[in-house]
Amino acid sequence: MSLMKSWVDSANSAETPFPLNNLPYGVFSTLYSEPHCGVAIGDLILDVTALEEKGVIRIDDTNVFDAGSWNAFMQLGAEVWEDFRFALQQLLSEDVIADAKASVIPHLVKQEEATMHMPFAVSEYTDFYAGKNHAFNVGTMFRGPENALPPNWLHIPIGYNGRASSVVVSGSDVRRPWGQLKGPNDEMPRFAPCARFDLELEMGAIVGQPSEGPITVGEADQNIFGYVLLNDWSARDIQAWEYQPLGPFQAKATATTISPWIVTAAALEPFRTSTPEREKELLPYLTEPKPGLYDIELEVTLAPEGKAETTIARTNYSQMYYSAAQQLAHHTTSGCAMTVGDLLGSGTISGPTKPERGSLLELSWGGKEPLTLDTGEERSFLEDGDTLTLKGAAKGDGYQIGFGNCTGTVLPALDDPYKR
Repeated sequence: MSLMKSWVDSANSAETPFPLNNLPYGVFSTLYSEPHCGVAIGDLILDVTALEEKGVIRIDDTNVFDAGSWNAFMQLGAEVWEDFRFALQQLLSEDVIADAKASVIPHLVKQEEATMHMPFAVSEYTDFYAGKNHAFNVGTMFRGPENALPPNWLHIPIGYNGRASSVVVSGSDVRRPWGQLKGPNDEMPRFAPCARFDLELEMGAIVGQPSEGPITVGEADQNIFGYVLLNDWSARDIQAWEYQPLGPFQAKATATTISPWIVTAAALEPFRTSTPEREKELLPYLTEPKPGLYDIELEVTLAPEGKAETTIARTNYSQMYYSAAQQLAHHTTSGCAMTVGDLLGSGTISGPTKPERGSLLELSWGGKEPLTLDTGEERSFLEDGDTLTLKGAAKGDGYQIGFGNCTGTVLPALDDPYKR
């Protein structure tokens, strides 16, 4: 597929993340409006809530977009998703009739004048551990290469239930957490601010249709509405003390940052690619009817306070061992009901070489090999004032499908919250 031309000039550049091929969904506000649902096109936002109020677009004679989130729209299902996307592309196409164009122009807002909000209400959040390179690297650090992967890892998508309440939109500051820590030479644990705060480069899949009981991988794929970039902020020292025997808890509860735009599964369809060849044959219920991953180039930058950013990692979503559809299908095997607005984190995305590692834990090899930034400073883990930015795009013929940056800045820990 090549670039689809729009009458919005800024959407016709090979450099824009938001061509007519994309049309991602977000929620924005301006000085003159409350949060509205919007669609990114070039350097503008099409105010979908306003279009609905004016009757330019209608879906089943209901006010789907007046709640300031995309949940109600997701609830309507795949046929409505497809029809709405087609209608938007018609309105924004270079071939649109003059009257239709005139009805849209008053409802375009400059992105630079907008404040972005959470694009959907997160119902529940599950984070997976489905990147083999990451799992192998972390396991090697703690158990050696012979025992790096747990015995179940090549058979099952491993995950844990996270905190939906801590998912925030790009641009939100992240406060360094306090927690219970215990070093290998400490006799007793202590309560202190996290000293090994980290990022995790992930993709997030958004469930757009509910399910009751087990569903197939094919059904799960159809139920995924879209994708976001996701940073699973991680307190490594808190995690090291708490994770046995039940896995991550408070170490992962500080914040999870997502990019502001939901890129639909439909926009990513041309970029499908297969999961890797299996080292162990998966059980039949995890069989994929078609390629389950996407060719999405990913990048992580780190900028110390007041200084230029350094690219610290580049990798690709195609490095995952399990697809989002496999993760979702497995999630339902127990009879667990999935709901509209559920968020599934992919797990850290790392490639096979050091520059492709999606966390500082890996890049600095547990702090033993500090990373040198372009500023000359070193990082083993995040320092106060550091700004982390995740970037991602699927590259097509003369166009790209982008997500908008996923950014957060680390704030200093609070004074002792229990000191009275």
